[in-house]
Amino acid sequence: MITALLFAAALAQAPEKAPDVTVMKAALGGSCSAEFTVKDDAGKPVYGANVHVRVRYGFMGVKRADLDVGTSSTGKARIEGLPDKAKPLEWEIQKEAKRASAEQLVEDNCNAKFDVTIK
Repeated sequence: MITALLFAAALAQAPEKAPDVTVMKAALGGSCSAEFTVKDDAGKPVYGANVHVRVRYGFMGVKRADLDVGTSSTGKARIEGLPDKAKPLEWEIQKEAKRASAEQLVEDNCNAKFDVTIK
């Protein structure tokens, strides 16, 4: 009986496995983010899809940064630390010849989530 209680206590304290998401910390002076779930035509997650954006921010969009991150085995990627004010972000998602795109206005949608199907 005591062994069963100790085993149950150990299971209760075991940390849950974190979801499989590739995370990039852009550190561009803001608290905005973008999260992507990339799938193919059949609805299966796409591993290794490239998520790219050129961020133009600062006074008159003078500061620029090119960001690239690949998706995880579950087809997920997240970029954190995007600026709170920037020109519209045009996200380009690509895996081999298949492509998709998404747009984010950080002033309106600071923490965006995108479900993308590449074709």
